[in-house]
Amino acid sequence: MNYDTLLYSVAGPVATITLNRPERMNALTKVLEAELRTAIEHAGRDAAVRAIVLTGAGRAFCAGMDMEELETLPPEDIQAERWMRPYDMNRRADYQTRYSYFPAVPKPIICAVNGAAAGLGLVMALYSDFRLASDKAVFATAFAKRGLIAEHGIAWMLPRIVGHAHATDLLLTSRKIDADEALAMGLVNRVVPADALLEQAHALAATLSAEVSPRSIRVMKRQIWEAPYQPLGEAVALANAEMVESLRSEDFAEGVKHFLERRPANFTGR
Repeated sequence: MNYDTLLYSVAGPVATITLNRPERMNALTKVLEAELRTAIEHAGRDAAVRAIVLTGAGRAFCAGMDMEELETLPPEDIQAERWMRPYDMNRRADYQTRYSYFPAVPKPIICAVNGAAAGLGLVMALYSDFRLASDKAVFATAFAKRGLIAEHGIAWMLPRIVGHAHATDLLLTSRKIDADEALAMGLVNRVVPADALLEQAHALAATLSAEVSPRSIRVMKRQIWEAPYQPLGEAVALANAEMVESLRSEDFAEGVKHFLERRPANFTGR
């Protein structure tokens, strides 16, 4: 599949998606937005892919929406029908909106934030499962400085990741924070030297691909993203039902067998 505004490659079980508008700090356009969704969902369906790394080309991860495109954007475009997919009964409706589809992808998404992540760039990072940041990364919500509001679910996501106080600070001031402050407030999982970022992101992806069950990841990712909508009793009931199915799975049998035989696992995802 060919893309105009991103790079897509697969090495072993890892798909790497690189936003590729470095001259514009990978700012989103309608084309890039559509291609990104196509690429991520393609990786999610590819049986050979077990983990996805998302990063940016050049000095930025994503500086948000391209300002030239934003300036001419009709207000009604935000709810335009073309951005909506046919409703999928197998996915929670909450994770079928314009940017919130990352959680519905059944594989781990590792966001390697190589530089600035602002506005929608930050939104995409928040919807990822892991956030690794370069020591040169900078984060900002940016919306208030553009006369906008907390877009695309960030007012729901950000407090769940960094807490209410930090979320209020970041949203209302739109101030920039560096990678160390982002780590301190729990916005990112890890900060690494810029020249080692992709290496470490791919190392994490390789670990997730080889050492743990794809079936377990698929089910646990769904449990994690369903939990905010569930009372405890419902979460426990779902876990009990999934536990029964996991005990019947091939990956469970392999998980026990490779441990007893003291050899690397050979999980199939079934």
